[in-house]
Amino acid sequence: MENIVLIGFMGTGKTSVGKRLAKHLGWDFLDTDLAIEEISGTSVSEIFRKHGETRFRSEETVLVKRLKERKKMVIATGGGTPLNPENWEAFTEIGIIISLYAPIDTILDRIGGKNDRPLLREGRDEAQKLWLSRQPIYNQADLIIDTTELDIDEVANEILGKIEGRIEDETKA
Repeated sequence: MENIVLIGFMGTGKTSVGKRLAKHLGWDFLDTDLAIEEISGTSVSEIFRKHGETRFRSEETVLVKRLKERKKMVIATGGGTPLNPENWEAFTEIGIIISLYAPIDTILDRIGGKNDRPLLREGRDEAQKLWLSRQPIYNQADLIIDTTELDIDEVANEILGKIEGRIEDETKA
């Protein structure tokens, strides 16, 4: 296993858990949304507002292609990143894909009133439709972790427990 790729709907803990995993493993950490913001010099919300979702998704794919060369990295993806088959294929080539799951009501409670989520501005019903539409992709992950009742450390520890043998095997090789 060269990398860990965290996927899942917004608010499932990908960034927080990813940072914990990277620290524990001594690996690099990359949040694709933050990387795009850094590269473009503008926020994800601003990219959506000025250029639309299509432009943002193309920026994601360019970034994902660059990740093929990286090793020993924990990657927290944007919620929609794995929906692009090109991105999914890249993720399968570079590491283990772990989906973080939570029900939509838990996600909305976690996110609260944050207005920086462009795809959640339409309200709960639209958020639920989006959440439902993405589950079939998220469910194709190598490993699915239900984060509903777990804190960040518990999620990270559960992941580490389930992938421990894979990491040890590769460090010996």
